[in-house]
Amino acid sequence: MSRRGFNCKVVFLGDTAVGKSCLTVRFVRDEYFEFQEPTIGAAFLAKNIEYQGKKLKLEIWDTAGQERYRSLAPMYYRGAKAAVVVYDITKKDTLTGAKSWIAELQSRQPGCVIILVGNKVDLNKSRTIDADEVKEYARSHHLIHTEASAKTGHNVEEIFNIICKEILAQPLEDEDTVTLHPEIGTMYSKSNNCC
Repeated sequence: MSRRGFNCKVVFLGDTAVGKSCLTVRFVRDEYFEFQEPTIGAAFLAKNIEYQGKKLKLEIWDTAGQERYRSLAPMYYRGAKAAVVVYDITKKDTLTGAKSWIAELQSRQPGCVIILVGNKVDLNKSRTIDADEVKEYARSHHLIHTEASAKTGHNVEEIFNIICKEILAQPLEDEDTVTLHPEIGTMYSKSNNCC
């Protein structure tokens, strides 16, 4: 890996009000707002981090969950190294929405690391989604699964540690290039800090 480090695009997808914005703001600024305005289109945040001695700049695209913005999503997840698909553990239909996003990503963005995140574990008493059922779904679809709480910060850092671990585990061709999609041979130059 280059000593300069590199930029990595991460996209957050999921239904409206599942907590995508809250998770990203908790990670980037360590803040939480009880009432968050819905995202329009997408919001962009970035954070420089060091993980196991490697420097990465995470470019985080927080997409709108409203159905009317869904057609814009491919513009935001194109070229993403990782996708975080979020559902609300207290709303069963949000898992259905998450599965739809996963199917779309797996067909249109091969090679993208997908992490399925059940948000709002601070509301565990109101849970409507069985954690074991989701674990089995994630296992059968080759996904990483975890649960978190943007409100308390539980596991939020861990989501991004998983992203860093998975990104750094992908093989490099040489110091100036990263293979993002080996199955189709697409190469991106690291000399432009792109990945």
